[in-house]
Amino acid sequence: MSNANFNRGPAYGLSAEVKNKLAQKYDPQRERELRAWIEGATGRRIGDNFMDGLKDGVILCELINKLQPGSVQKVNDPVQNWHKLENIGNFLRAITRYGVKPHDIFEANDLFENTNHTQVQSTLIALASQAKTKGNNVGLGVKYAEKQQRRFHPEKLREGRNIIGLQMGTNKFASQQGMTAYGTRRHLYDPKLGTDQPLDQATISLQMGTNKGASQQGMTVYGLPRQVYDPKYCDAGLLGLDGLDHSLYNSQ
Repeated sequence: MSNANFNRGPAYGLSAEVKNKLAQKYDPQRERELRAWIEGATGRRIGDNFMDGLKDGVILCELINKLQPGSVQKVNDPVQNWHKLENIGNFLRAITRYGVKPHDIFEANDLFENTNHTQVQSTLIALASQAKTKGNNVGLGVKYAEKQQRRFHPEKLREGRNIIGLQMGTNKFASQQGMTAYGTRRHLYDPKLGTDQPLDQATISLQMGTNKGASQQGMTVYGLPRQVYDPKYCDAGLLGLDGLDHSLYNSQ
């Protein structure tokens, strides 16, 4: 299997623009820090070109074996390209088991075909951070926060079921002052009116309206007609005391 099957030609157009943007995000200072860490951990020199020195996957496999012995059982001699790709694949699976998040891990072609060195660098920094979290002496990366798992006694858990959470509200400081029985009226009192506060349940509340100042003047018995009198058109002498018109009866 020849190198031509894996190495791509120069990029043009949009591919070249994307490749240039990725190259601009590559941090040379981070590369020097990674070089010092990897060479110190493995005892092997990477070479003048950092990525080319890692392309066969041998140093990467030795690195993860130093961090966690036995992670890669067999490291292939970089005789053919598939040996190199297999070493890189074994390294990626090993760091996944080591604890590096899948979204932080590069793909084999990112390193082997020189398509995304920025992602390769990010993966190595994430590996350094995971190694620092596990107690290794690493001069770069960040230490991840340890997961704190709290355990409660079963009796405490059962007691918590009888407590109303604050999400449901609270009746603290509440009272029934001013409350009336269900179905009864609530009276409104306005001090501006100067009226006394209602003392019984028979008082008509303002919610139901008021009959203050009302009388039955001018009201007739239910069922009787109500006569409308206008002096322009009617003669007062024709109306009796009962308010009815007796002119028809008198004419007869």
